[in-house]
Amino acid sequence: MLLVGGVLTFLGGIVGLVQPLIAMSIIEALGAGDPLGDLLWILSGAVLVGAALEAFGPYLMQRTGQNIILTVRRRLVSQLVHLTVAEVDRLKSGDLVSRLTSDTNLLRTVASTTVIGGFTAIFMLIGGLAVMAWIDIVLFGVTLAMAAVVTVVMLVVMPRIGAATRESQTALGDMGAILERALGAFRTVKASGAEDREIASLDQAAVEARDKGVTVAVWEALAGVLAFLPVNIAFLVVLGLGGARVADGAMTIGSLIGFLLMLFYLMGPIGSLVQALSQLQTGLAAVARVEQVDHLESEDLSVGTASPTASLTSAGPLPAAQVEFDRVEFRYEDDLAPVHRGVTFTASGTGLTALVGPSGAGKTTIFSLIEGFYPATAGEVRVEGVAVQDWSLRELRSMIGYVEQDAPVLSGSLRDNLTLAAPHATDEDVAAVVAQARLSEMVARLPDGLDSAVGPRGVTLSGGERQRVAIARALLRRPRLLLLDEATSQLDAANEAALRQVMLEAAERTNVIVVAHRLSTVTSADQIVVLDAGRVRAVGTHAELLRADGLYRDLATEQLLTAEN
Repeated sequence: MLLVGGVLTFLGGIVGLVQPLIAMSIIEALGAGDPLGDLLWILSGAVLVGAALEAFGPYLMQRTGQNIILTVRRRLVSQLVHLTVAEVDRLKSGDLVSRLTSDTNLLRTVASTTVIGGFTAIFMLIGGLAVMAWIDIVLFGVTLAMAAVVTVVMLVVMPRIGAATRESQTALGDMGAILERALGAFRTVKASGAEDREIASLDQAAVEARDKGVTVAVWEALAGVLAFLPVNIAFLVVLGLGGARVADGAMTIGSLIGFLLMLFYLMGPIGSLVQALSQLQTGLAAVARVEQVDHLESEDLSVGTASPTASLTSAGPLPAAQVEFDRVEFRYEDDLAPVHRGVTFTASGTGLTALVGPSGAGKTTIFSLIEGFYPATAGEVRVEGVAVQDWSLRELRSMIGYVEQDAPVLSGSLRDNLTLAAPHATDEDVAAVVAQARLSEMVARLPDGLDSAVGPRGVTLSGGERQRVAIARALLRRPRLLLLDEATSQLDAANEAALRQVMLEAAERTNVIVVAHRLSTVTSADQIVVLDAGRVRAVGTHAELLRADGLYRDLATEQLLTAEN
């Protein structure tokens, strides 16, 4: 379709190219007293055909451009979703959104009209110059000098348009990132009375984007002026020199008028070429930003030969998965301090393992290493006796239920959120975990039950409700390994006690590892791992650690007990 649209546009250019020649013939026929009927009909037909071709051709190219951008966006979405957690943690999410929306939209024009329009303009320029050379070689020399000046202008100005456009798109991405930050913590911004400061930050980013956009506009305007100024000068020279040649009998008045009409006609292709080159620079800047995503590190979920001994579709209870940390070292960046320094412990079979320690001890990072979000810097993390890097990540994560610290809830319905990790779960399965997570009363209150919308980031739910939804989502997956990162921190005492019982019941049939913040959870654990400054300080039961480890005793009597109260 793009080829058909290009051919139609190309044919429209050819029809436009012959119109000045027809006009020249009409003028010469007038001078000779010949009849004009046939020539007028031919000119009228050429005008109508040219208009139709120039209308339908661009439509086909625009439609094809939309399909091309759809393909690019699909590929880009796949690439973004498969990025490693490390890359997403490092990047600005608002800038990534800008690449998917704004940058790909800029590609649409390049993919549809710019390339073919540019080639058509070049052909029309070459054809027009050839016709001029046929009409009068002397005036053609003047026009050719003008064309050389325009070419030099394009070679000088266009790279600057490209550089300015790249800076403009980067500034737009930065503005999107700042807006995303403000909206992501909207309640905190309002509660902190920080609206004016956020507005100031956004205003500064908007001004920066405006200034970069103005720079692009200046260069584009300069390109247009410098491209058409030589044409206007050439027109004056051709008019004077051509008049002299007519007076000398070196050319006819019809030839001069035809030459001038052709010169005027070439202003269209010149404008189209300037616009095409400008859009091409803009498109290349957008392509560069989109291609940067291709060079980001992504996960290959199929890499690895290990697979679970049981799957989600297996009937009956699934065997618990064992986790081993063997002298694990880890740091997020080479220039940052280590988070883990030789961490070693084992959580085997069914049961509850609690991770406790001061803030920054590396408890949450343990879950990131188990999930394969980050690779260990040294040592080995093993699940089911197999190193995490040897697992297919898809298979590894299929047997893990994970509740993050902030218990994220996605936009959509409550049912969508519950079945996110288990899309084929039956209504009976969903009802069972809703009851387990003490969500039944909340579901009954919602206007459409499980199909009620929860709003962006689950804004219609309380913090405790979001945590219970996250726990229910993890349980619905029937995991062989359940990771809970402070999963009951926002629950009241009654719900926390009920969910603790659910956790203990789950620990009877699967391996549960929890980052604990309440003494009641810790005392129920079969094993407690005490972390301090990235090292395993002690491992044991609550009673054993109270006797043997001073840090744990302090945590139990001060921090954990305080949290319980």
